[in-house]
Amino acid sequence: MSKLEEHLEGIVNIFHQYSIKTGNYDTLSKGEMKQLMMRELPNTIKNISDRGGIDKIFEGLDANRDQQIDFVEFVTLLASALQLTHENIHKP
Repeated sequence: MSKLEEHLEGIVNIFHQYSIKTGNYDTLSKGEMKQLMMRELPNTIKNISDRGGIDKIFEGLDANRDQQIDFVEFVTLLASALQLTHENIHKP
């Protein structure tokens, strides 16, 4: 398995690590999402870690408004985090 494939599998495993807490592998509740972000993305979200900021992120990700974040919606968060990381790497 390539390094990128290992990282992709790791992302899926992290999603499942948090989604299993309520017994559903397919979605994250708001609480599960908050825990995931606080533990797995602490530096990325350090400026928005207040309750209101997390709520806004959750609402923005929840495209179908079912109060759950499915894996495709979660990938949207990762795309934003990757974009920020990419931009920060190129800052002088």
